[in-house]
Amino acid sequence: MSIQEQVDLLIDTRGGKELLAHNYDNVAIEIEPGFIFQSNGATAAYMIVTAAGRVIVNTGMGYEALHHKRLFDMACPGPTPYIITTQAHVDHVGGVHLFRGPETKYVAQANNQACQADDARIQALRMSTAQIWFDISGTVIRRFIKENPGVAVIQDRPVPDLSFNDRMALRVGELDIELLATTGETIDSLTVWLPQHRTALVSNLFGPLFPHFPNLNTLRGDRYRFVEPYLASVRRVRELQLETLIVGRSTPIRGKALIDAALARLHDAVEYVHYETLERINKGIDIDTIVHEVTLPANLRVGQGYAKVAWGVRTIWESYVGWFRLQSSTEMYPVDPRTTLSALVANIGAPTALQLARTQLADGQTVQALHLAEAVLANSANDVEAAAVAVQAHDMLIEHGDESFWESGYLRHQRGRYQHIIDSQTS
Repeated sequence: MSIQEQVDLLIDTRGGKELLAHNYDNVAIEIEPGFIFQSNGATAAYMIVTAAGRVIVNTGMGYEALHHKRLFDMACPGPTPYIITTQAHVDHVGGVHLFRGPETKYVAQANNQACQADDARIQALRMSTAQIWFDISGTVIRRFIKENPGVAVIQDRPVPDLSFNDRMALRVGELDIELLATTGETIDSLTVWLPQHRTALVSNLFGPLFPHFPNLNTLRGDRYRFVEPYLASVRRVRELQLETLIVGRSTPIRGKALIDAALARLHDAVEYVHYETLERINKGIDIDTIVHEVTLPANLRVGQGYAKVAWGVRTIWESYVGWFRLQSSTEMYPVDPRTTLSALVANIGAPTALQLARTQLADGQTVQALHLAEAVLANSANDVEAAAVAVQAHDMLIEHGDESFWESGYLRHQRGRYQHIIDSQTS
């Protein structure tokens, strides 16, 4: 089997959006026996054991830290000279306080506080929409509280004791650790490089699924992630010539040739989308046409279980050109086009609009049909026939768009909303 066939096999067998389920272990997993331990969660936490104590890499959400600490304590109770977070998202920094002892230094890249501040500014939005993609029932939190009596649940917003811009070297007992700034999901992303073992812990630097196309912008809302710093980070990690790559989900990837080929595939796929999008922007091609035209060739195939190439194209467009498409004067004014469509539908009548919508569904024009169904519902929120068209449209979209975690989650959430209209009116 060629090395490129091995990368294809890695994409096909490693897993996609199902890896984003928050599965918790009963014991810490020894991914390097007696040396590196993993505890899974929203994003995996890691413990590196040395003769001078343990180094914790990422701490989970505040409530998850209770679980991670209990599992890690069973394998190595401390002391904890260092805590390192590979980025400042809440599922990395939330439990820093629980692992922090008098001897502990919390280490992060210099943009850590800026990244935490960005998250805090849109915290209300994220909390209000979290149920679309995540279980917010509190079942797991109650379980961890029960398993760890007397330990308070706190979502930390920690301040680093030590920070760096480009590189920092640490020595813990017999272990050399190098921290490298590698912009990826966040502006403060870093790689934990263990040169003696040719091992790197990158967590979600390249996204939580590997090798999958990166989320240059998430559906839940986030700052844009720019392509060129991302590509530079891929190159920087590739230059390490790793034997073991430890990511934020699933098991490590092992083997120098396989890791190098997977990183090269990921780099070249993103670079290709970047170049092809820019070329069409400069030709004056409109964004919707570009989204249809820019797809990955077979030799650059990567997974799309987290983000999609089409979303990357849109983000690249807006990160260079901005929100104004230069297609219509109406773009400059705060009038939602949906209100105009709703008025038009009201004028022609719901039966005529829904007849057209059903014809569009039959012709495979699913999104167009959904536009019409939603326009009818904007005028009559409990219209069962319109809700039925919307449900059918979502079933068709789910059938053809079930690979991505974000797309799948949102489609299923919206389908449920329209199904509720039907159930409430026909029960």
